[in-house]
Amino acid sequence: MSRLNINIPPGVLYLIKHTPHLLFPPVTVYIFLFLAHVYIPDSMAVSLIGGWTEIFLHILSLPLALTLNVWYTDLVNAWNAWKLGAVMAKSPSLWEDPTPGGFLSILRMSKAMRSGYPAEQLRHRLDTLGHTFNMRILFTDRIFTAEPEHIKAFLATQFEHFEKGEDSRSTFDSLLGTGVFAADGDLWKFHRTLTRPFFNRDRISHFDIFDRHAEEAISQMRERFRQGWAVDFQEVVSRFTIDSATEFLFGKDIGTLNEPLAYPFYAFSSSDNTSNTRSTIKSFAHSFTSAQMHTFHRARWGKHWPLVEFWKDRTKEEMKGVRRVLDPILVEALERKRGKQGEEKEEEGVKEVRDREVGEGETLLDHLINYTDDPVILRDEIMNLAVAGRDTTASILTFTMYMLSQHPEILRKLREEVLQKIGGKRRPTYEDFREMRYLRAVLNETLRLYPPVPFNMRQCKDGALLPPIKPGDKPIYVPPGTRCAYSVLVMHRRPDLWGPTALDFDPDRFLDSRVHEYLTPNPFIFLPFNAGPRICLGQQFAYHEASFFLVRLLQRFGAIELVEEAMPLMGRVPKEWKDEGGIKARERVQMRSHLTMYVVEGLWLKMEEAEEVTEEEV
Repeated sequence: MSRLNINIPPGVLYLIKHTPHLLFPPVTVYIFLFLAHVYIPDSMAVSLIGGWTEIFLHILSLPLALTLNVWYTDLVNAWNAWKLGAVMAKSPSLWEDPTPGGFLSILRMSKAMRSGYPAEQLRHRLDTLGHTFNMRILFTDRIFTAEPEHIKAFLATQFEHFEKGEDSRSTFDSLLGTGVFAADGDLWKFHRTLTRPFFNRDRISHFDIFDRHAEEAISQMRERFRQGWAVDFQEVVSRFTIDSATEFLFGKDIGTLNEPLAYPFYAFSSSDNTSNTRSTIKSFAHSFTSAQMHTFHRARWGKHWPLVEFWKDRTKEEMKGVRRVLDPILVEALERKRGKQGEEKEEEGVKEVRDREVGEGETLLDHLINYTDDPVILRDEIMNLAVAGRDTTASILTFTMYMLSQHPEILRKLREEVLQKIGGKRRPTYEDFREMRYLRAVLNETLRLYPPVPFNMRQCKDGALLPPIKPGDKPIYVPPGTRCAYSVLVMHRRPDLWGPTALDFDPDRFLDSRVHEYLTPNPFIFLPFNAGPRICLGQQFAYHEASFFLVRLLQRFGAIELVEEAMPLMGRVPKEWKDEGGIKARERVQMRSHLTMYVVEGLWLKMEEAEEVTEEEV
């Protein structure tokens, strides 16, 4: 909606689109009453209808029509399920939320998103209703699951029945547009085919870009540590990943690491704290995150989100800040294309790029503009890749360092592997990472407990059956158009899938007998990068990038400390968390999610420089 050139508020567009549905019930009542007055004017019932009674009937017609439509849909779905020998997913009782449209549930979800622990509301529902259940939100059924077999159906075995869907495209349109993450069908295949060659082994095994940006990031951190300041590690790695990703994909980084790092909140009045002033790059980071937050909050309203942003698309101003930084990259690439084309005829050019090979040293953006010079399509793809390139690896690194700060024995063991396999100075290689089993186990355990994308969504295209979990159970019928949400965060923490220590941070579970006990028989219990045809193309890129940065960091630093007093008050853990038991009681940072999971107000760390290690000592 927000992509129209005409500046019409989202809510107005929504009402225009739904006007026929909104007018049909009262118009039907009007016609019925008009005909009654014409053909049976002497009827006692007709004579009683008039004035306020007639107005009341017109007003009542809309909720009555909605109720009848819901009842009819329920009957049709129940009938279709019965014909297929299936059942509908279990739903909460009416007593849990007696409000129309599940409005109370929406308020609870909103509160949990603002101040609760990730997936807490969902986990409580799963504990009482089973690992797949149905919830009616705004008179529309939604299925929620943390069941591996059902997630497997969404992503792999019944992939053709589940898509991103029109509701998701509407929700994320102003952020992701027609890019690969929001697209379906042939458009998704087009994007996927174009990007796949840029994530093969040869391209993601050259670490020059990682090394250059990691050195910049670590140097800035080391300078601050020597001054006695804590550093927001989440900010540092977000800059590292966006600079690395933009150079890798577009041939030019956006230079976020050229800006000085932020100081802790209590240093705001310090004369040294020049970095807290707003620059174009800082505005980019703020706008980038804010736009994701707005689109994530839309998700709970589904296709009705314009009613919450009635007069203004809340992402519009934020996206201007993002485009101020990314658009010059696009403009420069288009100018390069025009310079190369010279006097070539357009028809010949189009014919040539159909089967063209990726050139040596060619960036993904260079490759894309050989297929289209439509700035909207190109901008959308840039945004999609920027989101993935920055946030996924930044989340992995942030939560890995959070866990290492809480588990010094694991930090010590990981650093020993780094020094034994690589030493204190040498740059790591692709072959090194293949040998570093403990490093991969640490990353996997972080991805298990703190997956970058904790929640995801699909929409059923034409009806489907989810397989029964227990012997003797019936399959679950999913009606056409149903939105299906799944949480790998909840699934990754289930003790029945991962054993009694499921809530403990223990990298050895990926190395010892537990691999064969839990993971090998059921690989779909671990899905940090999705699975099936839409599995993340950048999975190995993210592993390599995170591994490279961690190795370079642990070559320089030997101790990590979480500095809670450096956190702004809004980011500190609520006192009541400590009384609730489980993993929540052990957390020392707050975390939330937009498209990816992040630490609220940053992960503030201090690190102690390690003594230089000689090759003989190793």
